[in-house]
Amino acid sequence: MTDINIHLINPDNTITTLTAPTDMGLSLMEFLKANEYDILATCGGMALCATCHVQVVEGYEILNEIGDEEYAMLDTLPNITSTSRLSCQLKLNSNLNNVKIKIMGDGLN
Repeated sequence: MTDINIHLINPDNTITTLTAPTDMGLSLMEFLKANEYDILATCGGMALCATCHVQVVEGYEILNEIGDEEYAMLDTLPNITSTSRLSCQLKLNSNLNNVKIKIMGDGLN
């Protein structure tokens, strides 16, 4: 089993490092929800609602390429950034090791 570290920027700009398993087939969204972070994930991970929006502060360039459906959903958000992703579309794997993210939500917060 290979674990990875996910660095999460909290609302007060402190950083929490979480250790995540890569052998369970979880998405970043599922992992964050399991750790009781405030992610709505209204559509359940189908890239249909953008309530699991995260900004990838460090490590964006090594992530899998963004899909058309994910981009179309992100493009509807008022707070999209050049490194925005839907956490439901990011599977936990070794590429995510030491990625730094900030939960952005649905853009309404």
